[in-house]
Amino acid sequence: MNPILSTAQHWLVNHPKILNFSWTPALTFASTPQFLILTVLTYLTFTLLLSHNPISLPIIAPNLLKPITAIHSLTLLLLSLIMALGCTLSIIHHHTHDHDHDLTHIICFPPYTKPSGPLFFWAYIFYLSKILEFVDTLLIILSNSIQRLTFLHVYHHATVVIMCYLWLSTSQSLFPIALVTNAGVHVLMYLYYFLCAMGIRPRWKRLVTDCQIVQFVISFLISSLMVYYHFSGVGCSGIWSWCFNAVFNASLLALFLDFYLKSYAKKKV
Repeated sequence: MNPILSTAQHWLVNHPKILNFSWTPALTFASTPQFLILTVLTYLTFTLLLSHNPISLPIIAPNLLKPITAIHSLTLLLLSLIMALGCTLSIIHHHTHDHDHDLTHIICFPPYTKPSGPLFFWAYIFYLSKILEFVDTLLIILSNSIQRLTFLHVYHHATVVIMCYLWLSTSQSLFPIALVTNAGVHVLMYLYYFLCAMGIRPRWKRLVTDCQIVQFVISFLISSLMVYYHFSGVGCSGIWSWCFNAVFNASLLALFLDFYLKSYAKKKV
C-alpha cells in the first residue's frame, strides 16, 4: 500500500479511538434527545432575535470580521475534506473486511446494526460539524448582510442537525454515501467562502449550487436501490429515519431549485 494512503488509513480508520468508537446514548457527548432539542431551539431563537435586533450585537469592524470568517471557512473546509476522506476509507474498510465484498451492506445496513466503528465515528464528527456550522449564521448577522439570511439557510442548518442525529441513533442505512457527497460539496463551498473572505471573488459561485443539486439527485437515485434491498430482503436498518431524510432532501432540492432559478435564470435573459 502507498505510504501516504497507509498513514491516512491508520489515522482515519484504524486508530483505536475510531476503530472502537460506539455511539452510546447518555454517555457519548451530545447523544441525548434533550441536547438535540435544546441545541436546535437555541439556534432558532438566537437567529430570530439577533436578525430582528442586530443593534444588540457588538460592532465588529470589517477588517476583523473578514479574518474571523476566513478562519471559520478554512476550518470547515479542512474538516469537510478530512470527513470525506475518512468516511471513504471507512467504506472501503467496511467493504473489504466486514462483509466479504458484498456491496449490499454499504447501502443497506442489516437490521439491528450497532452504531459503532469507523463509519459511525465519522457520522458523529459530521453531526458535531453541523453544530459548528451554526457560526455561519452568526457571521452573516455580524456582517450586516441580513438579506443573505434566507429561509433556506436557517431551515437547512437547523434540520440537518436532526437528520445527522437520526443517522446515529437509528443506524440509518445509506448515510455513508450521503456523508461523503455532502462533505465533498462543502469542501468546494467553504473554499469559495474562504476565498471571498480573503478578498478574492471566484467566478464559479454557480458551480457550488450546481453541485448541491447534483448531490440531491444522486441521493435519490441511490435511495431507490436501498428501497429495493429493503423490500426484497430482510430489511434495512433505520428505514423510518431514512424516510425523514428523504422528505428533508426533497424539500431542500425544491428550495435549491427555486434559489437557482431566481439567482441565475434571470441573468440569462
